[in-house]
Amino acid sequence: MPYRSSFSGAPDRQPVFNVPGAVAVLALALVGIHALRTIVLSEDADLELLLYFAFIPARYTLPDTIFYLPGGWGPKVWSVVTYGLLHANWMHLIVNLVWLLAFGTPVARRFGSGRFILFCAVTAAAGAGAHYLSHPDALVPLIGASAAVSGTMAAAVRFAFAPGAALSGHRSVFADHQPAGSLLENFRDGRVLVFVGAWFALNLLFAFGISLPGADGAEIAWQAHVGGFVAGLLLFSLFDPVPRGRPAVRPD
Repeated sequence: MPYRSSFSGAPDRQPVFNVPGAVAVLALALVGIHALRTIVLSEDADLELLLYFAFIPARYTLPDTIFYLPGGWGPKVWSVVTYGLLHANWMHLIVNLVWLLAFGTPVARRFGSGRFILFCAVTAAAGAGAHYLSHPDALVPLIGASAAVSGTMAAAVRFAFAPGAALSGHRSVFADHQPAGSLLENFRDGRVLVFVGAWFALNLLFAFGISLPGADGAEIAWQAHVGGFVAGLLLFSLFDPVPRGRPAVRPD
């Protein structure tokens, strides 16, 4: 009986959408939540949802006698992560989805589903923390997955240029599972420096008021981007399951 082998001369048929399950589920959740808000919920119901799940710095600094928010202590705990599930409009969501698919895909393949979701939660919380430090009394809700997406960008750059990795110039069949160097070794690589420099330059433009299409004049929370990105760079090794050592090779 004839059969196909992955080691035969003819390549296996590849799936049209080669996206890890964790990324697909997260993307669908983001789309579903925004569809619920824009299609099903009334304006009052959507506002109440924002009050419970968006990150509002004033919730932590202003007493209830001055600024009351419903929910008690609960939103103080979960809103540092749940704000990343909410978006201002469809364009805001689409932009984040594009970057999530581009950078979250290799990171999810490397980390696995559980580590990836936890990593996104931690970098989202780091983004909320950075935003809080710069706007401790802000009443305007912070929403969007940009901090977690920035974290995946930072994680990807930690291994994307490693020997045999996707951007190394000599891509291995195990490109997303090549051993990563230390943070110091990464910053000795000019390609990493260019990527990180370009990323910070873009966010510097946001700091000076440059906006993106579809932002509708809303202020871009670049501090949250920086918090998520820096956390991704520094915490990558804690989540990375690939040990340092010899590059991965395909068995004969």
